[in-house]
Amino acid sequence: MVGGVRELAAPFVVPGPCGVAVRDRLKHLTPQDEKVLRLVGEHQGRLASRDLKARCADGLEHGAESWASRKRGLTGASSSRIAGAITKATHDQWALARRCQTAHIQTLEAGIRTLRHRLSLPIGAPGTKRAPGGFRSRGEWFHKSRRLKALEARHSSAVRDRQTGRVRVVRGGKRLLNTRHHLAQAHLTEEQWRERWEAERWFLAADGESGKRFGNETIRLTDTGEVSIKLPAPLAHLANARHGRYTLASTVAFAHRGVEWADRIAANRAVAYRIHRDVDRGRWYLTASWRRPAVQTVPLETAQARGMVGVDTNADHLAAYHLDPHGNPTGEPHRFFYDLSGTATHRDAQIRHALTRLLHWAKQTGASAIAIEDLDFTAEKTREKHGRRKRFRQLISGIPTGKLRARLVSMAAEHGLAIVAVDPAYTSMWGAQHWQKPLVTPHRRMSRHDAAGIAIGRRALGHPIRRRTAPPRAHQSDVHGHRTAQAGPGIRGRDGTRPPATDHAPRGVPPNGTRKRRPSASNTVRDAPSTHEWVQDSLMRTG
Repeated sequence: MVGGVRELAAPFVVPGPCGVAVRDRLKHLTPQDEKVLRLVGEHQGRLASRDLKARCADGLEHGAESWASRKRGLTGASSSRIAGAITKATHDQWALARRCQTAHIQTLEAGIRTLRHRLSLPIGAPGTKRAPGGFRSRGEWFHKSRRLKALEARHSSAVRDRQTGRVRVVRGGKRLLNTRHHLAQAHLTEEQWRERWEAERWFLAADGESGKRFGNETIRLTDTGEVSIKLPAPLAHLANARHGRYTLASTVAFAHRGVEWADRIAANRAVAYRIHRDVDRGRWYLTASWRRPAVQTVPLETAQARGMVGVDTNADHLAAYHLDPHGNPTGEPHRFFYDLSGTATHRDAQIRHALTRLLHWAKQTGASAIAIEDLDFTAEKTREKHGRRKRFRQLISGIPTGKLRARLVSMAAEHGLAIVAVDPAYTSMWGAQHWQKPLVTPHRRMSRHDAAGIAIGRRALGHPIRRRTAPPRAHQSDVHGHRTAQAGPGIRGRDGTRPPATDHAPRGVPPNGTRKRRPSASNTVRDAPSTHEWVQDSLMRTG
């Protein structure tokens, strides 16, 4: 860290996605089809709940023997493949709960450190860019000291749970569970909530198997779109096909990545399927997912070859600017707005729509990569650090960093664009300082976010954010040469002085060496010839 500026991390190309998923609606289902799907989902959902309870009871003592024992207990009530899918989903859910528990502990530790620092300062002590200052009043100091004790108690409880391997998991979702106590605010009746709760706890999923027919034995989807399900043993009497299978009346045709899916099932490669019901719309959907082989990311030099699109992420829009390989902004700034209010489905659709427009515009510019900040607000959005700045805390909490980054990487890979992540330090401040005002014209309005997009793009291209560094003091450029951030002599369009010319004609002589007309007499009194001197000179000559 030199001169108060922290060391910046080097930009890097983000690895591409390792899996894909497509979805289609199950149309024209008969009442018998829906009845069978409900019964299978409820039966396997009860098995999944029982298995999750057993896994949480094992805690850190879980091993291969206990896993095999749980699977054998489920096989009698379903099948070996369904039991394997349930135990694998249970293990993944428990591991996710452990990761969330670790993140919660880290957030509590960040808040405790900040509160201890602020409580150790005198009342009204000013803060710095790196650390907040003291509290404003004695009353606020007292309330924050009580909050510190509460956070320490929560931290001790969370650490004890982690050491003993205890996690808290709700099948169906904690938010939906708490909605049961606030039905009026959610505009739901008890029957509507119960229907949603049961649908979220169903289990209608199957992992794929390479080498098996069409890549899945439990939920089979043929190349003609026919869907059939292997029924569990207690529901085998509902089968309408051979070998205890039930064939749905609906067919499926994936409009997106359908060719890739067809190639996989033709080679009997593994494809996982999941069937779920959208209670609000009253529709059934089937989702297919599979893994992709690890793709080697392009080198950073290749991503920088044809310029970059710098994108600044904000709470309500993406601010993008196109830069050429030399770091010069070209064209006009573009903004892609989205609305993150409403349901999770609405927010997800808004982000997807904004990213689609961004990627289409990036392809039109001819750039080969998109630069984005490597944002992580895990320890930065705590109320202990920012204190009374409630609007700022809401702002950084509303930026969808994780979901936006994951979707952008996945969608950019389909368009052949690379994603370059850069250090977010000082991009907004330096972008506004060096780029916002110079690019304002009568027909162009530049915001702070547009300038930040330029700063992000220049950092991804390997150029400094400043347009030109300050000139040296000793005789300007005569002693030390040009500015350090100035382009070299071999780069076209560089921002430098005009090279010296040695083939100019002498001043006052036209190119052909002769004057076309004689110079006219001056109209000023000072340059006019004196009449008195001319008369005296004539008299002397005649005399």
